[in-house]
Amino acid sequence: MPDQLRLRGQAVEWKTCVRYLGVHIDRTLHMVPQVDYVIQMSRAVRAILRPILASRLSIRIKIAIYKCYMRARLTYAAPAWYALCSELQRQRVQDQQNIVLRIITGVEWYVRNDVIARELKVETLEEFIEMLAQRTFNRADASLYTSLHNLGP
Repeated sequence: MPDQLRLRGQAVEWKTCVRYLGVHIDRTLHMVPQVDYVIQMSRAVRAILRPILASRLSIRIKIAIYKCYMRARLTYAAPAWYALCSELQRQRVQDQQNIVLRIITGVEWYVRNDVIARELKVETLEEFIEMLAQRTFNRADASLYTSLHNLGP
């Protein structure tokens, strides 16, 4: 670690991970703490919603509940941090969606995850995050503020 940092005479403690606007940013920018946090939140929400997701409600309603409560937590600020994740971290986040879709449908283990998602017409988290990022860049390009134009690829 670098020398002790002082701000207005007080020592500032060095941290390997900070939380800024709800996103955990680690020193290496590999976003492992953020992915761990997202998975922890996903498991907590899944435990709360399991009785509803495994109930006899229509699949359409259960998908809507998933999109409102779980996907929102999985993809919070994702256009900012998802690109920094390794393939393993991305797969860990995608696995959370796959688990929920299996609970919703109640299918057996031998049905592939991509088949379940395709039948339910639910895009992968990567596709959804790309759409979110594209929408954000389009909104910036259409902004009245010229400093926001041409930010995206």
